[in-house]
Amino acid sequence: MTSKRTLRNEARARRAVLAEATPDFASSLACFVETLPIAEGAIVASYWPIRDEADPRAFASALVARGHPIVLPVIATFDAALSFRPWRNGDDLSRNIHGIHEPLSHLETVEPQVLLVPLLAFDADGARLGYGGGYYDRTLAELRARGHIVAIGVAYAGQEVAKLPHDAHDQRLDWVVTEQGIRKFG
Repeated sequence: MTSKRTLRNEARARRAVLAEATPDFASSLACFVETLPIAEGAIVASYWPIRDEADPRAFASALVARGHPIVLPVIATFDAALSFRPWRNGDDLSRNIHGIHEPLSHLETVEPQVLLVPLLAFDADGARLGYGGGYYDRTLAELRARGHIVAIGVAYAGQEVAKLPHDAHDQRLDWVVTEQGIRKFG
């Protein structure tokens, strides 16, 4: 099987093409919010997109309109799980060591029940190829050990691949939302 490093390089290139070809991606996701079985009032962790990542911001705004508070991830250290702080449209953000936007440090930490997850690729079994830092795998493992968490990949439909390698520490997605709709795994 192809190495994860090679798969990541191929997936980055594919995602860049998909982002260019799908300029209305972000707005197309919002119509699928009503079809996701998210508990009323559940706290949803979104993310601030970087480069050509699938943009969840319109989807998150639709979730807010449905009554869901939004939190964004915060990187504390390289080897720790993510933590989450509240965010509302218009709030000031700071940039972390990776240049990713995060809520300001004076805000309280909040634990989400739903996690929107960026990715490079996914397969029909819910396996996800991330950037290799393990942040989301560690975070999902910790949250799942404490209780129920729903992991929803946010992706372009063209990011789906036939099969991804899956290591013992890799956490699977429960759902994926693309510009073509939502899909449940397992």
